[in-house]
Amino acid sequence: MGEMLEVPNRPLRHGYTTGACATACAKGALLALLQQRPQPTATIWIPAGQWVTFALQDVHYQRDSASAATIKDGGDDPDATHGAKIVATVSWSDEPGVQIDGGTGVGRVTKPGLPVPVGLAAINPVPRKMLTDTVSGVLREYGVERGVRVVISVPDGEDIAKKTMNGRLGIVGGISILGTRGIVVPFSTSSYKASIAYALQVAQAQGLQTVVLTTGGRSEKYAMRMYPELPPEAFVEMGDFVGFSAKHGKRVGMRELHFVGMLGKFSKVAQGVMMVHAKSAPIDFAFLAQVAAEAGAPPELQAQVRTANTAAQVGDWLLAAGYPAFFSRLAEHCCRQVLTHIGGGLRVVTQLTTLDGQWLGGAVVDG
Repeated sequence: MGEMLEVPNRPLRHGYTTGACATACAKGALLALLQQRPQPTATIWIPAGQWVTFALQDVHYQRDSASAATIKDGGDDPDATHGAKIVATVSWSDEPGVQIDGGTGVGRVTKPGLPVPVGLAAINPVPRKMLTDTVSGVLREYGVERGVRVVISVPDGEDIAKKTMNGRLGIVGGISILGTRGIVVPFSTSSYKASIAYALQVAQAQGLQTVVLTTGGRSEKYAMRMYPELPPEAFVEMGDFVGFSAKHGKRVGMRELHFVGMLGKFSKVAQGVMMVHAKSAPIDFAFLAQVAAEAGAPPELQAQVRTANTAAQVGDWLLAAGYPAFFSRLAEHCCRQVLTHIGGGLRVVTQLTTLDGQWLGGAVVDG
């Protein structure tokens, strides 16, 4: 997932989910099979409540099967699957109804905790329903009572999956076919939150009761060095969603939440800010001066802290002046604020590091 991205300062263009693309391809392929002629476009109804037309390419048909492809347009969302080719192949089946499976480049679920059972293709429930309903609707329209098999493929899916959390979640061999509304809202928080929730559910399903929550790739790398005894599933990149991740961790039954990160964002957590995006709330330097006082810093250093530009600058000053207790006090404030936010009930640990991974201090609070 990486660190949170900055949003362009202009109107943003919506895109469409892999689930919507797969459904359009399936409809186009089925129409090509039924009509025995190529289909330039396919129009589908998406859960967001609108009809959307997709341009199709590579439409091929034979007597018993057909395929169609489209290029996923994610709009202005910086998604790993933007520009991916999505392919649907439909064929007549002796089994009644609509059978849906994943082909090349669509991952397969190997760990419990996801909304798709172990062993099945990683095609989420809403896209499965979209595919089933759309294909069934076309069959009804043509008065055809035959079973249909639909296979969704993504030729570059295995490479694209390396840029996602799929491996950590136990989805092997490719990407997931996702989307609850069919439409991609650029820079929306819903997909990021969903990946956090899935990661926590997978950790719980693996029998883990401790997770380590980090703000991005760099802090996760430091956290993995800090906790070498924990398996990869225990590490979850929460981005800026501290409060959401803590609440969901409690909801799935975790006993311990460990937070690892740097001073900037965790200075906000210590203030009680649970969404720590750069634009969410300013750092309160008067509060940091109060924490410095708790650590024994003299009044003149407290006054200097109030004039700081960044939390990192405050950290440098306190280290140079010989007050390492500042970091453990700040970490303790973080723990207590998280516990207040989630209503207690578990152990919270906060570990603070520098940008290059040096440990500054930590605290443990039982709630």
